This record gives sequence, structure tokens and C-alpha cells, in this order.
Amino acid sequence: MPGNMTFDALKEAVESGGIDTVLVACVDMQGRLMGKRFHAQHFIDSAHHETHCCDYLLAIDMEMNTVPGYKSSGWDKGYGDYVMKPDMATLRVLPWLPGTALVLCDLLDHHHNEVPQSPRAILKRQIARAEAMGFRAMMATELEFFLFETSFDAVRNSMQASGQIRDLKPISAYNEDYHIFQTSKEEEVMRALRNGLFGAGVPVECSKGEAEAGQEEINVKYSDGLDTADNHAITKMAVKDIAHAAGKSVTFMAKYDHRRAGSSSHVHQSLWTLDGKPAFYDESDPHGMSATMKQFLAGQLAHAEEITAFLAPYVNSYKRFCIGMFAPTKAVWSRDNRTAGFRVCGEGTRAIRVECRIGGADLNPYLACAGLLAAGLDGIEKKMDLEAEMRGDMYSTAGIREIPKTLRAAAELLRDSSMLRAAMGDEVVEHYHHAAEWEISEQDRVVTDFELARLFERA
Repeated sequence: MPGNMTFDALKEAVESGGIDTVLVACVDMQGRLMGKRFHAQHFIDSAHHETHCCDYLLAIDMEMNTVPGYKSSGWDKGYGDYVMKPDMATLRVLPWLPGTALVLCDLLDHHHNEVPQSPRAILKRQIARAEAMGFRAMMATELEFFLFETSFDAVRNSMQASGQIRDLKPISAYNEDYHIFQTSKEEEVMRALRNGLFGAGVPVECSKGEAEAGQEEINVKYSDGLDTADNHAITKMAVKDIAHAAGKSVTFMAKYDHRRAGSSSHVHQSLWTLDGKPAFYDESDPHGMSATMKQFLAGQLAHAEEITAFLAPYVNSYKRFCIGMFAPTKAVWSRDNRTAGFRVCGEGTRAIRVECRIGGADLNPYLACAGLLAAGLDGIEKKMDLEAEMRGDMYSTAGIREIPKTLRAAAELLRDSSMLRAAMGDEVVEHYHHAAEWEISEQDRVVTDFELARLFERA
């Protein structure tokens, strides 16, 4: 469900003193919430109509550097403003931030048209495309992260002192996958997270230990595609806020240590008819898969390599794809098989779905969901035939479709995708291809600790 507070309820909460701050946020290219904190009364009086932000928010990297070469904004255009238009359906209280409400915004240009490169606009375009075909896109994202005893402040101080992050201490000493006793020790953060999200109108289902020391997973109930992406972005903010308040730190890096498992964000997907009937189920099929579901999955497989840059957006993302650590290496499908990039799972009318296991925890949920939808809808439009199911250990199976091994390869496939250009527009593809190229160039430029340790004496 979207937000849990009406505008009238906000007015009442402000008048009673329960709410004094409204956090007004848009989503940037990295999937982060960016915006302003308004005095609640000013938001009620004026800012609920709109506010403004610098258009560089869709042309920066993770370090907030102004990246040259974007067509949408830059020094040559003077870095003007975007309109931040609050989507009042997303208004909600944030229980973990005292006296604070949140509303998410769409980004508009000076003519009040949605900015095409905006992640929220990109996803909304694919949702509208699905609706025009008679479908409602339903999705859910699983989100994994590592939780550390080391505080964010200690991590930052370590970086400033030595240029390195030292002494990261995972909150658990051993693999805690499904482990009740170990996760009981982590309830200071995880209980606050579950209850905080629930109080914010995010329908959290559960948390659990994941398959590594200090690794957590939080699951939110499936919803329509836009609501799912909104909930994902809010959840990431909540995890960081609550961990910081407890003196802990977290990371959503896809791979923070090559010796440990990576963190994923699996995306579950199904289509429903506009009158509320599941479109993926056929009881006469051996797998329970309707023709629509088979075509949708066929499209995702056909375009899996092209959309990988939206599922794995950083150089680090590709270090997660390794054998034997539950991250896939092959973009094929199988029934309830965790070695495949696409897993068909769920039983019965309402539960059957496609789980894409390629995405890491570092993905932007709007771009990931949009890319998957674009590929699946293309399969339906073209009535693609679904290839044969793969069985057994995909890691050891040769001669089948592989996930791109580097961001450089994935970026080229993104750039050359006629499907994505038709679905999203040339300006969107070129914008995010440029973002990938910048990430690659920065990684190529910087000398790493690994290089220094390996080559300093021996080279």
C-alpha cells in the first residue's frame, strides 16, 4: 500500500504538535532519497504544491560529483532547477524519526512534464505500458545487507585517518541463515526496523538472517510496481537511519568482501488483469504457467543481458556473480532452482511468479523493475516462445546464456539495445549508459589497496 497519512491527517498532526517536519524527497540515479526537510506548517501552507531542486541530482555519481557529458544537465546549461512535485499518495509518518513525515516526489521540468531520465518516471512509463496491454504489474523485492558493530562514524574516521576502512566487525561471528538464536542478538536494530517500516505504512513481512556472518534480509509484501519501488527506497533509508541511531553501520554493496557471500535484491514479478485476476496461472500446464507468463519470461530471457546494467549498476556488482555463493552466473530459467538467474516459484493461482535473482542490493529499484517489465512486455507483444527449462547445477552447465561478467560488457549491451531504446527512449538509454561509463572510468583511474599490496614490492 502507498502512504498511510492523508493531507487532512497531516494538518491535524501538525496542529496537535505530533508532526513538525516533513521530509520531501525525490529519487536519484543511485536510488537514494534526496530532498529537503520542511517545517511542517510551511509544507501545509505552500510546499505541498511543489518545491525545487538542482537538476544536477540526475547527473552526479555516488560521491555527488558533477559528472561531465550528460545531455540533460551540466555546466553548459547552468545546472538549473527541476520541479519536485509531491505525490501526496505517498505521504506517511516515519516512526523512527521523531515528529517527521515523508512524501515522495516526481521530478518535472519547467513545463511541468516528467523528466524522462527520472527513475520514478522510467518505471511509471513501463507500468502505463502494461496497463495499456490490460495488465497490472505486481512485484516484490527481497533486500539483503550486512550489519556491523562498527558505527558509521568509526568507519568514516578510519577512512579519514588511513584512506582505508579497517576493523569492520560483522554483528554476527558466523553464518546466520535462518538462525533464530543469532538473530535474537540483533533485535535492537531489526525489531526497530520491522516496527518502524510497519508504522510508516510499508507492509513488512519478516526479517531473517542470511547466508553469511552479519548478513540480514528484510522482506516487504508484494504490491504494484511503483509502490514496490517506493517501499524499497524507503526501506533502505530506514535501515541506515535505524542502524546509525543504534551505533551500527550497514552496507548494501553487492560484494563488500571477496571472501564472503554477496548481497542480492531478488525481484519477484507477476501480472494481473485490470479487474484483479492473476494472469500467470494455468492449472492445465505442468508448471502452472499461462501462455502470458511464458511469453513474459521468454522476453526477460531474450533481453537478460541488455537489462543487466540496471540490475548490476557498478563495477563491484559483478564481483557478486561467483560459483557456489547463491548468486547466479547463468541467465536461464528453472523451476525452484536457486542456481538459475530466473526461478519460477510459488504454487497455485495467486502465488506463481518469476523471481529474477540477478540483481544485487546496490540496484536502483525503479530502474531494475522498469528494465524487467520492459523485457517481459516485449515478450508478450512478440508472443515469444519460452525456451526449455534448465535443470540441475547451472554453475557447472556449459554452453548456456551467461550473465555479463563486467559492467563494461553490460554497458555496451545496454547502449545497443533496440528493445530498451524503443521502450524507454534514446535519451534514457544514453543517460544511463553514460552513468555506467563514468563508473568504469573512475574504477580504471583509481589505484586500489589490492594493487598496492600486490605490486608495491613484487612488480
